[in-house]
Amino acid sequence: MPLAIYALAVGAFGIGMTEFVIMGLLLDVARDLDVSLSSSGLLVTGYALGVVVGAPVLTVFTGKWRRKNVLLFLMAVFIAGNFLCAIAPDYTTLMLARIVAAFAHGAFFGIGAVVATDLVAKEKKASAIAIMFTGLTVANVLGVPFGTWLGQMFGWRATFDAVTVIGIIALLATAFLVPRDEKHTNIDVAAETRALLRPQVLLGLAITVLGFGGVFTAFTFIAPLLTQIAGFSDAAVSPILLLFGAGLFFGNLYGGRFADRHLMATLVASLVFLTVVLVVLTYALDNQIFAVITVGILGAAAFSTVPPLQMRVLAKAEGAPSLASSINIAAFNLGNAGGAWLGGVAIDHGPGLPGVPLVAAAITVGGLVLAGISWWLDKSPRQAMKPVTSSS
Repeated sequence: MPLAIYALAVGAFGIGMTEFVIMGLLLDVARDLDVSLSSSGLLVTGYALGVVVGAPVLTVFTGKWRRKNVLLFLMAVFIAGNFLCAIAPDYTTLMLARIVAAFAHGAFFGIGAVVATDLVAKEKKASAIAIMFTGLTVANVLGVPFGTWLGQMFGWRATFDAVTVIGIIALLATAFLVPRDEKHTNIDVAAETRALLRPQVLLGLAITVLGFGGVFTAFTFIAPLLTQIAGFSDAAVSPILLLFGAGLFFGNLYGGRFADRHLMATLVASLVFLTVVLVVLTYALDNQIFAVITVGILGAAAFSTVPPLQMRVLAKAEGAPSLASSINIAAFNLGNAGGAWLGGVAIDHGPGLPGVPLVAAAITVGGLVLAGISWWLDKSPRQAMKPVTSSS
């Protein structure tokens, strides 16, 4: 694979760390800023909503820029947001800083995925996306456990200091490894919007929202699930997250490989796998050994969905690669936001913390149903490709 793809993976590492590390620090943030657990969970929702807004806005705003310059600008925004997180004096400022950092997320992954697929042959496109997203998985294997440990030892602000430094390294990697003669994004907003209105593209986005939304319903509250339900100590959370991250690495890698060969079969199978694991997690938390094993498998199940979900939208949004890719990243994070919010609702007004994994499984089933409908529509090409709005 070209070195530019690995440069994108470095950026993905930094973004993945700042997105996921907050889960292991929710209890610390809640105690330090004197807010409830469900309120601290909204820091996940706020970040995700920042991605939802920032992805299309920044993609369109930078539509005439060279792709490399866009990536450098987005990393600069990411660095600024995380620095503000590190110095935030209160909950409101921290929330706003998280949103600033999130603005870079969707456009970076969206445009980065287009760059990655342009650099390789057709039969390796899903694998190229998987390698780029490996930055996210490595962030979970190494960055999140380290960041959680660092926050527990020296305060959660130290974690965001570290993420800021990683962002600077990612900026330099992008500057030196992404080719100078990279294409312009050249976004035709009207044309790309029309492409996005295809029923199969809209279905793909909805599958992403629901299919991946279940992941964050459970994972947002993974630290309290492990400590308050499974009975682990706070110090045990980091090593368990290390296992979760290892699962992400393998799930993402093999999800990409299988998606290159059988896209829809891989998508449906990965969503079934994820649903089953979320259900099992509900009962595995009663036994610490089973809980640890299931958390590792949950990582694999969660990220086995990412390459096929991204490739499905790109495949059906021909003519709108940059905007479609960015909006699908926004769709991932809309699912994250909704999942984190529903998890909080389940804790405060529903079955409570023990029922959160079952709520997560129910959300993923919704994505699975839509995936089945979309696959069926593939057998009717005219119906699948007909625009939502009539045109002559």
